[in-house]
Amino acid sequence: MKLFIPKQHGAWAMLIIPFWLGAAATDIVWQHIPFFLGWLLLYLATYPMLFLFKKKNIPFYRKWTIIYLVPALALLMVPLLTIPTIVYFGLAMLPFFTVNAYYSSRKNERALMNDLSAIINFSIAGLASSYLSSGNLTLEAWLAFFASILFFVGSTIYVKTMVREKKNIRYKYISWIYHAVVPIVWLFIGEWIVALAFIPSLIRAIAFYGNPLGMMKLGVYEIVNAALFFIIILFAVI
Repeated sequence: MKLFIPKQHGAWAMLIIPFWLGAAATDIVWQHIPFFLGWLLLYLATYPMLFLFKKKNIPFYRKWTIIYLVPALALLMVPLLTIPTIVYFGLAMLPFFTVNAYYSSRKNERALMNDLSAIINFSIAGLASSYLSSGNLTLEAWLAFFASILFFVGSTIYVKTMVREKKNIRYKYISWIYHAVVPIVWLFIGEWIVALAFIPSLIRAIAFYGNPLGMMKLGVYEIVNAALFFIIILFAVI
């Protein structure tokens, strides 16, 4: 049986990076392993689940939702039993998932607001990961949270300038200004390591703009950029 999995490669980085940055911001414990596996399966479950709002091929998407959701809930019982108040992070995700469901029903998943809602949910998972081992949210956990949001928002804007909005001059300047302002803000508040993590994004936003990279190269460069971001932010939170 061929697995039904998401094709958005950028979403995998959003799934992994905020979660493990959050874990590193406190202490990594064994419960993080079933928590991450449950989070992975929950993400896989939401992919066909969102297709259900399109009201097409419902039996197929319902089947895959159940296939992923049942083991996801079983694994997520581990962090829930470890620290029951972690459920509040799940509740905090619901409004943003509702936004994703709305855009899915409208067949407008490319909308920027849809992307922003998904980014916030992935970053909330990072907060939950940090909360798991300490029972509170440290300054480092919040730093990882906001850094993750700002990084992936920038990545979303950049990819739009390279694909769907590549002829939109307004998007070009939004991207350039955004990528320039973010590290300046981090420097202003005294987080020079975090500011450094955003410099590769600034360089690629300007240097690659207008170049016909192709989807494969674009994806590879984004993976490299995300890896650099992850490694540098680790030094800021550990």
